[in-house]
Formats: sequence, C-alpha cells, structure tokens
Amino acid sequence: MTEGKRTTIGSVRLQQFRSYGDDSFEFDPGVNIIVGPNASGKTNLLEALLVLARGNSYRAKDLELIRFDDPWGRLDATLTSGGLRTLKLTREPASKSHEIDGKLYQRLGLNHSLPLVLFEPNHLQLLAGSPERRRNYLDDLLEQTQPGYGALRRQYRRTLAQRNALLKRAGGELSTQLFPWNVRLSQLAGQIVRARTRLAQEIQAGLPTLYEALSRAGTAVALNYAPQSDPETYESFLLKKLEQNAELDRQRGFTASGPHREDLLVTFDGHPAQLSASRGEARTIVLALKISELRLLEAARCITPLLLLDDVFSELDGKRRHALTDHLSRYQTFITTTDADLVLQHFAKTTTIIPL
Repeated sequence: MTEGKRTTIGSVRLQQFRSYGDDSFEFDPGVNIIVGPNASGKTNLLEALLVLARGNSYRAKDLELIRFDDPWGRLDATLTSGGLRTLKLTREPASKSHEIDGKLYQRLGLNHSLPLVLFEPNHLQLLAGSPERRRNYLDDLLEQTQPGYGALRRQYRRTLAQRNALLKRAGGELSTQLFPWNVRLSQLAGQIVRARTRLAQEIQAGLPTLYEALSRAGTAVALNYAPQSDPETYESFLLKKLEQNAELDRQRGFTASGPHREDLLVTFDGHPAQLSASRGEARTIVLALKISELRLLEAARCITPLLLLDDVFSELDGKRRHALTDHLSRYQTFITTTDADLVLQHFAKTTTIIPL
C-alpha cells in the first residue's frame, strides 16, 4: 500500500475543556502512551484530539465539553507540518467555531478534517452486541472513504422512515400507496448492499494476516457481510419482497426486509466469534478491524491517519501488547493506560510516556 502524506500533532493546549483548566502537552510522531490513574483525564485528552481532528465528540454534546460552569472552552493544536488548528466553544450564546491556519469554519467538512481511527472500550460490543453496531461499523467507514455514501445513507433512512410511517397509518389500497416508496427504497438498498459487500471483502483480504500478527496465534479469522440476496440483483429481490410482505409489514408496523436488517459475521475457526472468542481474542479482532480502518482511510484520503486507543492494554497479554505497539510504529498513536509499572518495564525505551 502506498503511504499517505504524514500529518501529526506536535502539541495541544486545553483550556476549560472537560476536566482541564489550562494544560499543554507535547507529542511524538510515533507511539505516545498516556499513563495515569482513573479519573485523571486520560480519556478527556483523547477526546480533545478527536474533536480537533473531526469537529465533534463521540460521547458528548458540544456544550458538555466546556469545563463545569465555565463560559467558554478552547483547544489549540500545532501540527508537525506547521499547521494550526483551534476549536472555540461558548456557552451563552451557544456556539462552536473552528479555525484552521487562520481561516474560520462553523463545521468541519471531510476536506478539513484529519483522518482518525478511535478504539474505546464500548467498541468491544462490536462482536457481541446487536447487528446494528456491525452495520454502523461498515457504514461509518464508508462515509469516510467513499464520496457520497453519507448522503446515500441519509436518503435510505428517510425513505425507510417514510415507508414505516405509511405502514402505521395507511388504509384501503395499501400496495398502491406503498409502491413508490418500495421502488425508491429498493434502489437505495442495492447501492448500500454493494458498497458494504465490497468493503467487507477489502477488509477480509488482509484480516487473517493482520490478526495473526497481532495475536501471534494460528486462529482462522473470517469476516463476511451477509445480504439477503445477491448484491448485483438486490434491487429486484427487495422490491419483490416488499410487495409480497406489505400486509405483514403493516401488522408489524415496520419494514422487515432490507439492508437495515442485515448483519456482518465474524468467525473464529468457522464458529461465530460472539460465541467462541475469549475476551482477549475479541479485543484483538476489534483492534485488527481498527487497523484495517487505518489502511483503508489512508488509501482513500492519501493522509496517514491518527490512531486513538483508550484502555487498549486491558486483557491483552504481554506478547499481544508488544505486537500491537510494534505494528503501530508508523502511525501517530495515542494509548491510555492506568498501568504505569507495565509501561516503564516494557515500553519506556520505544515510546513516549505522558504521565498525568
């Protein structure tokens, strides 16, 4: 794979952001390990980096990012390429603005964001959680790598919501009222299914080798998106299904067929991962998927992404911890942990340690 342009964060200043009053940090372009006890601000620091890169938090609304009852909050970052990025938040009136190299933006579009991949403990539910989590994993990545997919995703959701609303209130000739929505939903669904299928195939192409490198084990890992029909003829399949099940859908009050009901399957030695994988294996496969995201983002954006790993060392044995840090050496990576002794014993010579 051709490496993208390397853009890394050299330093960041947090003012009245979450638990921080006015604090500054400097980073290495390689692996940075943020060490501190619980409630010391490790995750808040990762969140600041994510907000600077993407424009929004993954766990809070904008005003919740301002510390306690302070009237404003601010983040400033310097890039090793010489660029400057600033985020300003005010409580009254509620506002948010971004400044990139002296230019103001109210929101960050794809062209002004920094590609970034996040792992946080809730992502472990990717295997054991609902199919919606796995669908969102594919769709979120497609939004970042395939132009126009975000608009396609929103159109499908709106069309699905309109069909479901009609199912709940329609009377008389149901099929006539549903027909235009069935056609539109089927058209959008075919595009989504083909995009998901291609992405799953791309991930699977490198996943077994990547998992083996991280786990140093010979487990056969496979990932497969499972649409209800052949992706190439999905439109005609779904249109027929929607027409046949119209009355049943009305009784249910929702649309029971389509890509919003499908799943992404992960197996270990041919068995479903959610049934057969240990906690360490589950954490390793999710990390492998996150590294797959890095590679796909880099290929799509031609920029080497940042990687944020929150509490990633839990339940990884020593060989997997070393395999992970060795594998990530070419990315600017930020890892949080509470285990200072482990870091000093095994990683002090190969990483930058940031104590909190």
